[in-house]
Amino acid sequence: MFLQLISYLGVGFGFLFLVLAIASALYYLSELVEEHSEPTKRILKRLIYIITGVLVLLYLFDGFPFLLTVFSMFSYFVYLQNLHKFPYVQLTSPIFLASCGLVVANHFFWFNHFHNPYIPPLEERLKPEYVPPHIPSFTEICSFFGLCVWLVPFALFVSLSANDNLLPHHMEVDPSGKKKNNGLAKVVVANIRDNVYSASRALGYELDPHHGQMV
Repeated sequence: MFLQLISYLGVGFGFLFLVLAIASALYYLSELVEEHSEPTKRILKRLIYIITGVLVLLYLFDGFPFLLTVFSMFSYFVYLQNLHKFPYVQLTSPIFLASCGLVVANHFFWFNHFHNPYIPPLEERLKPEYVPPHIPSFTEICSFFGLCVWLVPFALFVSLSANDNLLPHHMEVDPSGKKKNNGLAKVVVANIRDNVYSASRALGYELDPHHGQMV
């Protein structure tokens, strides 16, 4: 009984540390991209072209569904439009909202495809010349999702900068007086962090190590 309770606590703490690690990584990557926006734009553009080519190869040589492949290629075309004003993004722009919707749709369409693989009818499977279709392994499915479904949207999320007039209290100015770009991921993490600090402060705990210090 107590061992089971300890296992629940271990899973809870492990999940908490994982979330904190991801948030820290997002914050660091956003800082890095802010200093190298032009190389990041070139890398993202080439990455979109490469993954689009990979989708074509998967259709030609691995029998991926035509309509779903075309849908994913269209999604990458929409992702590419975000680079026209890179690294700035208007959170209410049709392109950005469409990109967010396409990320979710891509995930569920491909998940449904791999979760329900096509199984030929019995009479076809009983033929002597029948060759069973290749069922992707767990490693292959994870690799496809990581590289062809999630990589570019995640990289865009980290790389894009929030419009200054949308989140003014996170506007930063460097020592020379020049306004800095605010990374979208950085702004999201900073807002979550501020909310956590406020909630803990209301409960009588101070988690902010810089609270009360002059910035």
